[in-house]
Amino acid sequence: MRVNDVNFDGRYPVDSYGAGGFRVLGEVHLGPLGLVPEGLVAWDGLPGLQPFLERAGSFDVLLVGFGEGMKALPEGFAAARDELEALGPGVEVMATPAACRTYNVLLGEGRRVAAALMPI
Repeated sequence: MRVNDVNFDGRYPVDSYGAGGFRVLGEVHLGPLGLVPEGLVAWDGLPGLQPFLERAGSFDVLLVGFGEGMKALPEGFAAARDELEALGPGVEVMATPAACRTYNVLLGEGRRVAAALMPI
């Protein structure tokens, strides 16, 4: 099998996740994590998406990781999602492990992707 290194062009892939946080570029970040094409953004977690609304022109899709598995949408999330989608980006909701993996694949393909990740 041929293995090729992925070039992320200076962007921030998720190295690992679990134990209440994430590792990005070798640094541990505890709690919710926001990633946009420009790098890390401060994000307090669900239901709000304010840091992503402010940067809606820099990405085409926001992957939202809801934690270990899917659950009911928190009150206020649907309105925040609708507001972001009205600005152009699509919003995809999934479990955090799937969101991390999908984010890295899209990032490796050079896509304009962002991620809002709740820890597991």
